Amino acid sequence: MNVYDFDNTIYDGDSTFDFYIFSLKRHKKILFTIPSLIKSLLKFYLFKKGTKTELKQVMFRFLRYVNYPVDLEDFWKKHKKNIKEWYLNQQKNNDVVISASPEFLLQPICKELKIRYLFASIVDKNTGIYTGENCHGKEKVRVFRTAFKDIQIEEFYSDSKSDTPLAKISNKAFLVHGNNIKPWKF
Repeated sequence: MNVYDFDNTIYDGDSTFDFYIFSLKRHKKILFTIPSLIKSLLKFYLFKKGTKTELKQVMFRFLRYVNYPVDLEDFWKKHKKNIKEWYLNQQKNNDVVISASPEFLLQPICKELKIRYLFASIVDKNTGIYTGENCHGKEKVRVFRTAFKDIQIEEFYSDSKSDTPLAKISNKAFLVHGNNIKPWKF
């Protein structure tokens, strides 16, 4: 079983940011959420207060202006090209995607790509409120173990050292930078 992070790993870019920009171009009312987002960014990054989940919930306030399911479908029609060729060439029928991005955002593309196992942050697509933890770092290991118990990860791919906990429980782990894939060095 191979496990993959999504953003900047098998997807060229950050799907959440891309969806935000895509939505902003369609729905100008999203501009009204920018002041609270800036305030939250400063609070988190400059003053080191709050959690990443709290920051993301403020950012996800833009979701109340999105037109579902039309915007999501149109987004993936335009951005499916961002799925990296190297992944498509090695894809297996039991691949697992574990991502901090919202599950509702990744479900359509994973379904289209026939990726059976998707684990991502559970975010209400209308309010931006999280149910549970942001699927990041050690949380990814907990999610994997809950679903697959003692199944061994053959190969793990990610662009981020924050995924070291998953890399450590894998037979082989790889860091991805663009289309450059190198063995993970601990």
